[in-house]
Order: sequence, then C-alpha cells, then structure tokens
Amino acid sequence: MTERKTSAPITLEEPIERGAQKITHVTVRKPKSGELRGTQLVNLLHMDVAALEVVLPRITTPTLTKAEVANLDPADLTQFGVEVSGFLLTRASREGFQPA
Repeated sequence: MTERKTSAPITLEEPIERGAQKITHVTVRKPKSGELRGTQLVNLLHMDVAALEVVLPRITTPTLTKAEVANLDPADLTQFGVEVSGFLLTRASREGFQPA
C-alpha cells in the first residue's frame, strides 16, 4: 500500500533568485481544503499553471510568490504539479499513479 505523504522536498533545476538569496530547495506540503479556494480541483490535477500559481504560494516553504511561480523553469513547475496532484489522490488512486 502506498504511504500518504504530507510534504515533499523539491530540488529546483533553476534556482530562484530573491535579492542576494538563491533558493535551490523548496518544500511543498499537502494543502488543506481552505488553501484550495479560488481553484478547481480538476485544474490542479491537470497541473494547470494558473491554478498552481494560486495554490503554491500557500503551501511552499520558503513561501514562493505568484510572480516566482510564474517564472519557474517548466521542469520545476512540473515537479510541483506532480506533487500537488499526488496530494489530491486517494490511497487507492495513488497505487495506480506513477508520475514521470
């Protein structure tokens, strides 16, 4: 049986530059229902960029801004999308789910 994850570390392909700071690792955690407001679950499951721009600032450490999410390398955005999609699946659904 697949264990339920509540957070996932992401190593960025392209670091985020925030002033003098370079962010190379971000942790994304499983969202609570209230953190999904303003989006549609199906859009998150489809890894819709606009939906991820809304939700990721609410569930990342360090907290990413909407602008930083919009400027992510596509490979990094895909990593986040896979993790968020996985958080939304039931245990039974995850057993057949194999992210790329």
